[in-house]
Amino acid sequence: MTMSNQPTNEFLIGLISELRKQPAETAWLEFKHNNANPEDIGEYISALANMAAIAGKANGYAVWGIEDITHRVIGTSFRPSKEKKGNEDLFNWLVRLLTPKVYFQFYELEYEGHPVVLLEVPRAPGRPVQFQGIEFIRIGSYRKKLKDQPQIEKELWQVFDTTPFEETFAKEHMDPAAVLSLLDYPAYFDLLAQPLPENRSRILERLEADRMIANDGAGAWNITSLGGILFAKDLDSFRPLARKAVRVVIYSGKNRFKTIREQSSRKGYAAGFTDLIEFINSLVPRNEVIGQALRKELPMYPELAIRELVANAIIHQDFAITGAGPMIEIFSDRMEITNPGIPLIHTDRFLDSPPRSRNEALASFMRRINVCEERGSGVDKVVQLTEYFQLPAPLFEVPLDSTRIVLFAHRSLSEMDKADRTRACYLHACLRFVERDPMTNSSLRERFSISGENLSMATRIIKDAMASNLVKPFDPDQGRKYARYVPFWA
Repeated sequence: MTMSNQPTNEFLIGLISELRKQPAETAWLEFKHNNANPEDIGEYISALANMAAIAGKANGYAVWGIEDITHRVIGTSFRPSKEKKGNEDLFNWLVRLLTPKVYFQFYELEYEGHPVVLLEVPRAPGRPVQFQGIEFIRIGSYRKKLKDQPQIEKELWQVFDTTPFEETFAKEHMDPAAVLSLLDYPAYFDLLAQPLPENRSRILERLEADRMIANDGAGAWNITSLGGILFAKDLDSFRPLARKAVRVVIYSGKNRFKTIREQSSRKGYAAGFTDLIEFINSLVPRNEVIGQALRKELPMYPELAIRELVANAIIHQDFAITGAGPMIEIFSDRMEITNPGIPLIHTDRFLDSPPRSRNEALASFMRRINVCEERGSGVDKVVQLTEYFQLPAPLFEVPLDSTRIVLFAHRSLSEMDKADRTRACYLHACLRFVERDPMTNSSLRERFSISGENLSMATRIIKDAMASNLVKPFDPDQGRKYARYVPFWA
């Protein structure tokens, strides 16, 4: 898809020259003359993306205007910017029929006096790319359906299983100056509390040791996706990563009808994390007094809770889902933090399950710079904070291919509905269980600031939670007076 910061004409001419040096068409490279059939192009994109993954390439390519056997420049009449499928632009039609979305790009240029077109297709991102529901590959110069080639299908899935996102390349074959112009390397050393080396070679050496960059074996450098996503000066400079920028949207009311402001954090996650959190906190509504725990003019949501949840959204997202990144939406009554990818553990077990991450290298580095904790997801800390500040319990949702956590603005107990109360009761029981101190009527009254004379109100909430199969008695034979309760899974 079209992104800003397009490569220069000089770069594209050099790339085509390198592609022409290939001894023959490869599984990830195809030369064509004038074939503008939309269905063929869609199948090319699927096949090139899948075969680039198998070959360990960052991209696959098709070039129109180059003879496929001799690699002689012959020019082409194909103009993708002018082509249509029915009444729809070719580009939009192709995007709509590809699953998952891959950010391919057509480049129209003049090469050695002839018009040529270069199609650049990123490698398949964690699962095979389909066109119109079918996965394609290339064997020699022939397109085949992946399902008819079980050995290649097995090989492709092995690649996805063994090649983490962080080890793929966001930029390839760059000189040292270009690498350092794209990465905020001073932030790398600053966040690790280390002095900035005095010469460029030592800087590159340190970045390579942390897998931010990799030597390409020919005297140039590749920037890994880990290096780009953490320390990009501008994520738009890395087309595979541009849509992974964190978006922040603030609305005027309780729905998405009217947007007051929208902004994306263009820096890499590590380099820009502090600024991102400060920006979010500047947009969060402020309240004067909300119960005993709060003083005047404090944010509606605890800053530490926001920090934990934004870090979680960054770290646990599924990078194989292209076209979407973490998003923070601020409404008048709540904040929703969403990331691509369903959680690796059930939402009911967020508080007690051992930490699991799709992106271990990313998570590890963010722990080293104290953005997130080593021991877990931080959700227990978020629940603790919402209890302390007398807020409704957070809500964990799994909408289509994503994970969402909702923080709610303050509501009194009388303003909470039954679902709010039972959810809060369940999370309170989870929190007490991981602290080895089961929930009691007294602890729940403290959580809700229920006075002693309203003991029956806490009892009713516990009964509702038990009826919803969210909590159960710690001891089935316990008496009511000193009853203790645990989560249903305990």
